[in-house]
Amino acid sequence: MYKDIATPKRTQEILKKYGFSIKKSLGQNFLIDPNILQNIVSHANLTKESAVIEIGPGIGALTEHLARKAGQVVAVEIDQRLLPVLEDTLSPYDNIEIIHSDILKTNVEDVIQEKLAGYKDIMVVANLPYYVTTPILIKLLMEKLPIRGMVVMMQKEVADRITASPSTKAYGSLSIAIQYYMKAEIAMTVPRTVFIPQPNVDSAVIKLTRHETSPVDVVDEDFLFKVSRSSFAQRRKTILNNLQSQLPLGKEKKELILAALAEANVDPTRRGETLSIQEFGNLANILLPNFKDSSL
Repeated sequence: MYKDIATPKRTQEILKKYGFSIKKSLGQNFLIDPNILQNIVSHANLTKESAVIEIGPGIGALTEHLARKAGQVVAVEIDQRLLPVLEDTLSPYDNIEIIHSDILKTNVEDVIQEKLAGYKDIMVVANLPYYVTTPILIKLLMEKLPIRGMVVMMQKEVADRITASPSTKAYGSLSIAIQYYMKAEIAMTVPRTVFIPQPNVDSAVIKLTRHETSPVDVVDEDFLFKVSRSSFAQRRKTILNNLQSQLPLGKEKKELILAALAEANVDPTRRGETLSIQEFGNLANILLPNFKDSSL
């Protein structure tokens, strides 16, 4: 029987053994509750026919639970100091490979082709560093990787924004960017007390599942996201005012924007937070011919 890494005593022993000093700059918070880790893994619905990409394995607490369920785990770790720690803590497992790299600079498609060839069911499962959660998610989604989905832990506030519905305080351009690619739901909340060191905020695990069919058919994805970002530039402003101030030559093209809003059946006095992703997609398609040659 394996001895779990994620207990307060074992985690402290490992950190002490290697004289490891935790770097806040890398968002290092180590989980010390095996039950929570098992719960995270259960939401990924893994079998031995599955492969997993993990980001930021730390000392291997989540990694070992993934290895027990999946056929292969590839973990990407930015901190070189953790490589000998992981080699030690994960030595009982023969289905884990650690890559020393910054995930934001890693060609994940190449990693899948080189390390996970033959696996048709691939999931991303990770306790993401809070300070780069959004860039990591956007990178993985924009690259359109051949993955079934993701189960990732992050700051609860960010999870709320990602899973938010229209006309709620948390809803914004991040909600639209993520939900365009995947169905997003909060799988569980995680208290700050189950980490060493304790973060200043509570966490949540979100489950992202790839859409079987896109929720909206858009001509230009980048333009959709530019329109949504523009519409939330100042939340208290109307969508007309935001689009006028944010789109190139928007003030000169007020009549074109008004006409597009009318065609999309969007009242120009509405705020961006009230529009659904379908409404944003429709509006972006209508606006595109008048702004596609402009840089935002």
